Order: sequence, then C-alpha cells, then structure tokens
Amino acid sequence: MTGGAANDFPSSLAEPRERLWQALHAGDETRAVAVVRGALGAHLSTVEQMRATGERVLLDLIAPVQVRLGAAWAANDITVAQEHAATAISERCVAAVVDVTASARHGTPTGRVVVACVDGEWHALPARLVSEVLRLRGWRVDYLGAHVPTEHLVAHARYTRARAVLLSSSVEVLLPAAHNAISSCQGAGIRVIAGGAAFGPQGRYARLMRAEWAGDAPGAADLLAGAPRRPGASGIRPPEADLPHLGDEEYTMVHQAKRQLVKQALADVQDDFPEMRWYNRYQNERTAEDIDHIVTYLATALYVDCADLFARFLAWTADILSARGVPPRCLLAVLDSLSGQLKDFPRVFGILHDARVVLDP
Repeated sequence: MTGGAANDFPSSLAEPRERLWQALHAGDETRAVAVVRGALGAHLSTVEQMRATGERVLLDLIAPVQVRLGAAWAANDITVAQEHAATAISERCVAAVVDVTASARHGTPTGRVVVACVDGEWHALPARLVSEVLRLRGWRVDYLGAHVPTEHLVAHARYTRARAVLLSSSVEVLLPAAHNAISSCQGAGIRVIAGGAAFGPQGRYARLMRAEWAGDAPGAADLLAGAPRRPGASGIRPPEADLPHLGDEEYTMVHQAKRQLVKQALADVQDDFPEMRWYNRYQNERTAEDIDHIVTYLATALYVDCADLFARFLAWTADILSARGVPPRCLLAVLDSLSGQLKDFPRVFGILHDARVVLDP
C-alpha cells in the first residue's frame, strides 16, 4: 500500500530523523510535533497518499528515533527520566499523524482487531504504532495499551468478536505471561499474532507457543489480510503442551526459589568484592535488583529452553554496567554463586556455562 508520489519518501527522512532526535533529546514537544507535521507535508491530495505517507512517518521517522532513545539510555547518555519524557513526546507525535490523516480513516472497516501489550509490559509505543498502521490500512482497532491482564484481554476480544488479538511485548521475562495470553486467547477461539523483541529473533518464541509472528506492522497487516490458521482444540493448553521440557520442573523450582537465590548471590558477590561494604543503601538495592533480573532471565531461559536468551541478556547487561562504570566481571561472581546453588539442575548448568563463555571467553 504505497502511493506513487511517496515512493522516494524514505530517502528524505534522514534530516527529519535527526531534527526529531534533537527535539526529543531536548524535551521540546512543540518542535518535535512540528518536525512530524513537516514530514507529513501539506499536499496530501488523495486518501492513498495520506495513508502511505502517514504509515511511513510512523515507521520510518518516529519508530527509528524511539529505538535511538533506547540505545542512548543503554549507553548512559540520557537518564530514565529523559527517556520517559521523550517517549511521551513520541506519543504526541503519533497523535499528530492521526490528526493529519484523519480523513483517510473513514469508510467501512476491513474488520475489527484488538491490539494490546502482555500483562506486565509497559512499553506501549510499539503497539500504538501497529494500531495506527492498521487503522490507516482500513481496520477497526481496539487499542488497549500497556499491561493488559489476560482475563480482561480475552473477555474484550470475545465481546467485540475481534478477528484477532495482536499481542506486543518487548521484555523476554514476560514470555511466560505471553504464553498464558496466547493459549488463553486461542482456547477461546481467538486468533493471535505476536510481535515485539521479547519473542526472539525471527519470532522463535512466538512459534514455540503456537502463535503467528509478525516482525513489524506491515507484516501484521499482511497476516491479517491472509487466511487465518485453523483453530486448535478448545480450552486453555497447559504450558507443557507446547514446551515439553517444562516437565523437568527446573523452571518451576528456580522461579519459586528466586528470593533465596538472589539473597545468597548478593552475599557471595559482597564476599568477592570487599569494596561493596561501603555501598550506600541505594547502591545495595540496585545491586540486589540487578541480581534479581539475572535470576529472572535465567528462569525465562529455562521456560523456553534457550541458553542463547540468557547469554544475550548477560552480554547486554555487561555493556550497561560498563557504561555506568561498574566492572562487568562482577557478573561472573553471580554466575558462580548460581552454579553452586543450582548444581543439581542439568539445564541450568548448561545455560550458566554458555553465559560464562560469553562473558569470559
């Protein structure tokens, strides 16, 4: 779905992207919205031009700048507060696209769908972008936003007789919750299309959970336009139906023992790094929080039986710590502690071993 006049549009976005980045970095909402409106242009004479141009501004201007914001936070170039403020401005930029292209959204809708974030997922902008692209392509969209409890998601989709639920998640630790949402929707006879970084490279975890996968908003639209998969058996599937390895209960035991694992790992790290004795309360709390994240990602890797998920997280964490002046070698002490505490768990051992190779090749 592209208009002829818009075919060269992406090549012209380098300068607007930089200007939008500068506006977001400065927290300047007025300037950011002006950049987006300027990119949309004043001569959108046809509905097709409005739709094509609106979609490209959403996906080739706003979305890449948002990705850059995340990278800037990871590099410690901006604070959490700055990132949150900039994301709020990005939402206002999306609203500007909606305002300008409003007249392209009339007519009989192709069908009705629900777009929502997994329970616990607060990164809602990707789902919002998908929603607006689908609206531009003629769909009626119920956008439910961030952190949608599964029972309410299913109830809403059934009440509205939605053709599909599009489920978004950016954070891998929410994969068990995503799996519950997928099986609950499918058990109610509702088609599910999953998207977002949480579902892994090429959507590998979505496929494990028997969901359809869309790598981006146009991909989701293409799936919706095609024939849906045949629904499976009615009723919610137990996790083991899709993930037989859960039968060894390693995930369950690590998940349930997380509090004790974190407590012991924190004590072991403090023994290995005597300088931590002079940490203030805030520093100790953040250290405990980091270890909690490590154990949670370990449990998630067990859930989907993917050592690479944990190794990627540890490599990312090492980069984050380096950017903040914390020696990444402290992660090895955490892995050593967990290995000692969980020495009788074969899958855990393999995951921790692979992660250690990444950190200390």
